[in-house]
Amino acid sequence: MLRRTTACVISAIDGMSRTFQQYPFVPKRYSAQLPKLVGGADPHRHSVAIVGGGIVGLASALGLASHGVRSVVLEADDTVCVGSRAICISRRSLEIIARFGALEAFLAKGLPWTGGRSFYRNAEVLHFLMPHDESQRLPPMLNIQQYYIEQFLLDAAERSGLIEVRWQSRVQRIATKPDCVTLNVGTPLGGYELHAEWLLACDGARSAVREASGLKLQGTSYEGRYVIVDIALRSERPTERLAWFDPPSNPGSTILMHRQPDDVWRIDYQLRDGENPDDAVRPENVIPRVEKHLRMIGERDDWAPIWISLYKANALTLETYRKGRVLFAGDAAHLVPIFGVRGANSAFEDADNLTWKLALVIKGVAGQGLLDSYSAERVSAARENLRQGMKSTEFMCPPSFGFELMRTAALGLAIKHSFVRSLINPRQTRPVSYGDSPLNQPAGDTYEFAAGPEVGAVLQECPTTVFEHGNARQAHLTELVSAGFTALCFTQEGTVPEALEELEYSLQLAGVTFRVVTLARERPSGHSRSMAWDHTGRLFPMYGASPGTVYLVRPDGHVLARWRRFLPSACYATIEHTLHRPKGPGES
Repeated sequence: MLRRTTACVISAIDGMSRTFQQYPFVPKRYSAQLPKLVGGADPHRHSVAIVGGGIVGLASALGLASHGVRSVVLEADDTVCVGSRAICISRRSLEIIARFGALEAFLAKGLPWTGGRSFYRNAEVLHFLMPHDESQRLPPMLNIQQYYIEQFLLDAAERSGLIEVRWQSRVQRIATKPDCVTLNVGTPLGGYELHAEWLLACDGARSAVREASGLKLQGTSYEGRYVIVDIALRSERPTERLAWFDPPSNPGSTILMHRQPDDVWRIDYQLRDGENPDDAVRPENVIPRVEKHLRMIGERDDWAPIWISLYKANALTLETYRKGRVLFAGDAAHLVPIFGVRGANSAFEDADNLTWKLALVIKGVAGQGLLDSYSAERVSAARENLRQGMKSTEFMCPPSFGFELMRTAALGLAIKHSFVRSLINPRQTRPVSYGDSPLNQPAGDTYEFAAGPEVGAVLQECPTTVFEHGNARQAHLTELVSAGFTALCFTQEGTVPEALEELEYSLQLAGVTFRVVTLARERPSGHSRSMAWDHTGRLFPMYGASPGTVYLVRPDGHVLARWRRFLPSACYATIEHTLHRPKGPGES
């Protein structure tokens, strides 16, 4: 959301920077390189060109690579971003990152957290905890700066062997045809034409591709502005979300504070009405305000400002994320308020949803109508994110006297009355459900389920013991989802119905990646194929399952269908409907 915006990077300030003078992370600079041109054009016709090498662009490239599809990424800058920007990565995003092959670096560097505290003046009015129990393999939230996020995704892209990143490459014009997209790319070494079958617009809030396509974001822009400051500070405070309303250090404002790796802290504070935004980001105005807050909360160690920027909340989205062979994702498609950390996390979900569908279309396994479901599902998700984000924004930055009066009353009451505290909850991002997806088939016997993720929802996590190649290892259910469709087959001792094995074989012959994962209630005495055992006894009740139950899971981990009594013909019909879905009303 804040990618490539104007920022002030401070290397040293007299009397303030005795220990820290710059970020511990020093990004590598990349030079522009021209491909071998023929007649001023790249002679290679690319399957996918991705404009924008930020979070959603690199995640989309990795998503395509996980399905064996090559892509070229065009990035206007010469390095990953500066400043913390997006910092909170959700459990759902970490699951996606794991499937994209980049999780290890995130867990090694990031700081996990499970909750936060809010204060009204000097009084604590809320202590919230996000859902987290022994069934989970990943934390509910991980704090990590955006420059690390982009670098780790870039490292994974370089390892993939299927992704080419072209730095200092700015798209100047685009022209679309029924069978391809032509881009005019400018670089310091000269310009050239590039041809691609599909174009992913991942070029951020000021998307050049969106503008060239004649599309405009629709929604609400808020007047309230926040100064964002990264500071270097050694502190023993735990990693949690901290928020102050009308604090004595900054009366009439709100302040957010997050711990990040490398002893870097992120502080966001609201400007008061009438403050000049240009003056507000000057170091001489930022430093006293941050200093006053740090002293108020008892921090006495030396600190140094590193990066300063300005943020304005927007709640905007395109009406559609597909225009022919051009597909929009991330901030190019929607701008979500930072409150509730939905920006970067919705970008990961965009990439996850889009790339498996586009890969199947490119391979000729699915019809192009499948891409319309990307727009339908993600526009619906964006509207829900905007709805929740607007509620959070209106509480953090009241847009009128009436809102401010109600907030003051809620905060004052919350000091003594717990029933009011839900109004202060920051509405942290949660996994989206595609319950109204055009891919969903009629419910069938889903009403018979007393528990378990419904059609359109993501899988619920649970530990399992996996047996394969004569060995046993500990794993979690979400790790068992393949890059294709996955049938979770609940059995007593791990015996797979012969009809399901035949279905697996016939779908693979048709070019559809399909895998059966056997989930056994009892420890299997012998096993000729890979299977998982519900050693905790929690999995079957969690999914409302009994022997014979099957959950059909999409490549992005969402439930496509579920049956108490499995019928191979119903499973085949569901996948066929997904791959060759006709266009619905109003879809182009």
